[in-house]
Amino acid sequence: MTPQPDPHPKRKFTGQGVTRRLLAIASALVLIALAETALRPWYLNWGATGQEVRRVYVCDTMSPDATTVATRAITIQAPPAQVWQWIVQVGEDRAGFYSYTWLENLFRADMHNADRIHPAWQTRQVGDTVWLARKDRYHGSARQMVAAYEPGHIMVLVSPQDYDKLAKEGPPIDGSWTFIVEPEGQNASRLIMRSRGRSHSLIKRAFDYLIFDPVHFVMERGMLIGIHSRTIAAYPESSAP
Repeated sequence: MTPQPDPHPKRKFTGQGVTRRLLAIASALVLIALAETALRPWYLNWGATGQEVRRVYVCDTMSPDATTVATRAITIQAPPAQVWQWIVQVGEDRAGFYSYTWLENLFRADMHNADRIHPAWQTRQVGDTVWLARKDRYHGSARQMVAAYEPGHIMVLVSPQDYDKLAKEGPPIDGSWTFIVEPEGQNASRLIMRSRGRSHSLIKRAFDYLIFDPVHFVMERGMLIGIHSRTIAAYPESSAP
């Protein structure tokens, strides 16, 4: 009886084929790394002036050994007090973060971004928790703590672990996320966001470099634009010439 050919022959991987695939993967990784290197200075300092990038804020003294520092900014045609109302009410359990809701909720944040000022959410103090996702998600770990707060001007958020370290030992800590509002001219403001982070391992540094930092840029840029558009919509007279 003549043997019939296998209708689903198993694909044989030769050493040459494996080498080609490894070279293709390596080439793709090199191209990604080159693109990331070229774009990195732009997205780490999106919208910020050279002076704003070089300035030292209280958050910088908390985490002086950061391996990644980003400073992003936008001008809003409204007084600082009007801009600050949106900053002080951030948090998943409050007004959200004004960025891309669908992307935030893709990571199970259950975010609901507000389009108005809520008087009940207009206070903060050092030690407050700012939720990044619902309290019952991620074992309650998706949160930040207010480490420094100056109403109308600056709010520094850090991880709970870093907050405890600051309280017990003081700096340095691993990182911070800071919101700064400053006047610009007679009726405008600069909203500046500075984030600092330290990676302790090569794998973590690679993850931050290739994945976290670009994603954080997309979300933070969305937040800056979101606050800008909400402020202008709430105070249309502020955009008048």
